Amino acid sequence: MTLYTPSNDPMPADGPKVVPAATLVIFRNAADGGPPELLMVQRAREMRFAGGAAVFPGGRVDLADRALAAALMPGEPIEMAAARIAAIRETLEETGLMVATEQPVSAAEAAKARLLLLECGTLAPVLEQFGWTLAPQNLVLYAHWCPPWDKGFDTRFFVTNLGTGAVDVTVDATENTRLFWASAAQALDMALRGEIAVIYPTRRNLERLARFASHEDALADIARHPVERIHPVIETIEGEEWLMIPDGHGYPVRGQLRAEADRG
Repeated sequence: MTLYTPSNDPMPADGPKVVPAATLVIFRNAADGGPPELLMVQRAREMRFAGGAAVFPGGRVDLADRALAAALMPGEPIEMAAARIAAIRETLEETGLMVATEQPVSAAEAAKARLLLLECGTLAPVLEQFGWTLAPQNLVLYAHWCPPWDKGFDTRFFVTNLGTGAVDVTVDATENTRLFWASAAQALDMALRGEIAVIYPTRRNLERLARFASHEDALADIARHPVERIHPVIETIEGEEWLMIPDGHGYPVRGQLRAEADRG
């Protein structure tokens, strides 16, 4: 299997049979002027993937996402375009937050849009009902993680910024049990105290995000590290097995003892 593959491309034919997915890291300015806060959701323990863990909003790319992406972004590679649509849709479904629209969206509109999305299951009727035009370019590709085994989630990570202002978010109470805002450093501290659980990719990304004092810092770091698929691998170091990622992707911590790493 090719170890490094461009993020625009699907998984190579000789690679594992994976599930395309997308997740969104949502920044907002902290009220106290501190590091930016990130929106996280806590997964229901019954979920197959990352049950009970705190993660960023997101989920699998479905066929309707691909159809809408092809219609709205014909010039963009379909894997990337569909991931953007999935990130927008899953964020609305899981948090009640409508992101990446050309028009401003009120809390009341977002709440109605979420109900419609839950009823019909696809984003296109929501956009038509409310007359919204998407601005997918507001989602910037940040990272791309994929475990090297069948049925793993081939996940593109995006970032976006809400800036200032109050936003209404409500957990969906089906796939997730709660949501919260925290800086990356605060989320890592919560994990250290046992208040939340974080899976291996989330921990590595929180460590990287904790280095940024602003959304602009994140964008500058992204520009320095072109995104490729990251495949965690097992390495033996001083007689112990470690779950490691390659160097050169912007992560300050590259690995963790396999026995201590929750891979979801």
